[in-house]
Amino acid sequence: MSDAPDPTPRPLDHLAERGAADAPALVLREGTLSYQDLRTRVARMAAWLQAQVPTPGARVASWAAKGELTCLLPLACARAGLVHVPVNPLLKRAQVAHILADSGAELLLGTAARLGTLEDGDVPAACATMTEGDALAAVSAVTQALQPSSADPGDLAAILYTSGSTGRPKGVMLSHANMWLGAVSVAHYLGMASDDVTLAVLPLAFDYGQNQLLCTWYAGGSAVPLDYLFPRDVAKACARHGITTLAAVPPLWVQLAEIDWPPEAVASMRRLTNSGGALTVDLVGDLRRIFPQAMLFPMYGLTEAFRSTYLDPALVESHPTSMGTAIPFAEIIVIDDAGEVAQPGEEGELVHCGPLVAQGYWQDPERSAERFRAAPASSRYGGTAVWSGDRVRRDADGLLYFVGRRDAMIKSAGNRISPQEVEDAAIATGLVAEAVALGVPDDRLGQAVHLVARAAPDAQDAEARLPAALAKQLPTFMQPQAIHWRERLPVNPNGKLDRAAIAREVAA
Repeated sequence: MSDAPDPTPRPLDHLAERGAADAPALVLREGTLSYQDLRTRVARMAAWLQAQVPTPGARVASWAAKGELTCLLPLACARAGLVHVPVNPLLKRAQVAHILADSGAELLLGTAARLGTLEDGDVPAACATMTEGDALAAVSAVTQALQPSSADPGDLAAILYTSGSTGRPKGVMLSHANMWLGAVSVAHYLGMASDDVTLAVLPLAFDYGQNQLLCTWYAGGSAVPLDYLFPRDVAKACARHGITTLAAVPPLWVQLAEIDWPPEAVASMRRLTNSGGALTVDLVGDLRRIFPQAMLFPMYGLTEAFRSTYLDPALVESHPTSMGTAIPFAEIIVIDDAGEVAQPGEEGELVHCGPLVAQGYWQDPERSAERFRAAPASSRYGGTAVWSGDRVRRDADGLLYFVGRRDAMIKSAGNRISPQEVEDAAIATGLVAEAVALGVPDDRLGQAVHLVARAAPDAQDAEARLPAALAKQLPTFMQPQAIHWRERLPVNPNGKLDRAAIAREVAA
């Protein structure tokens, strides 16, 4: 990477053109795609998609594990003038039905088993479905190809659904420029090169997961997507493929630190990156012990602005709890409660300005107006900024430190979980009259989901039946780790459930 990253955004599909033609771009179970193969497959997939969904800007959803389809769709949809809507493979039919309806998707591509779980009414009438296998076979039969696009970098390229604290997932709108500059920024500050090999273990429906691929391709390197069952699968893949770059969230790092790493799995590692929660001092020590030659990059981000800060690896030992400083193309301002720029050492809200800021929430102007607001007057970028709701402070050296989260979001195993979504699912079972979902500190998960519930008056065996009922409605990562039953739940002077009092009681 050069001394300064190129700030010029380009159409997202141009990432396929970055690497040397014969260099490996994507290592799959079925074989390796070179960059020339990547260009050919993206061009044909784009032509096929355009024939299937001819309306410019139409949404194409994918619901499948990591593979050729899910890895190539971000570029192919961009080239075809369509908008990709990746769906987390862990979600269940209720969440998928909401995303399909909310996004107005016209095509859903997924594994046969996942599509088979959908019920009548889950897929909108205007949305066609096709299995992953049939789609890939159809793409292989295509003889025509779409050339690299000339799309406006400001055009919408993807909608990533993320949980909100007050209800169902909301779609964050990302432009070509958002995603291109995110790839440029990360490749630059990580110092990635064409001989790098990235093990992509994070879900591709997350911005952090997608960026594993995009920044690697920007650098001309090779990406190895992996859906793992056990932590040792990750270590085996690192050894097999000579992995140089590994990104994870704290709960996975905890598991990886507990296994034995063979020398061949460690030898090639150059860098470790973390986001989705803070690393503990002990965990930092464990990772430095296991990977003594690798640089460790703690990072902070939010889907609405992709990534905000990173900590220079040289400062990890001396400042292990710091969030670091702004990444390239991001401007981070701390605003105090009076609306002024906070002084060093003072607490305030983290405000992210610059070209990585997303375009708002899909068809949700009310919630967009809450989070996407005018940048502070002191911003050099101006325009729209993301007001994160996270409380931070900046020290005299310019390093940022996380203080707390303003909203009620639960961060568990790198997932953002809406308390209301868990509560609504509990009440919808008919077994619960009132419910409050909380995030309780947990060494492995960051936060564990706890549910405090009052049984419905006419419910039979509610305590015994509720876990199974929730298992049908919520994905695994949203399942309560503990359910606390109460005969009554405290209320505040306004008559609303007193969440603060309930949280104190559970924590006691």
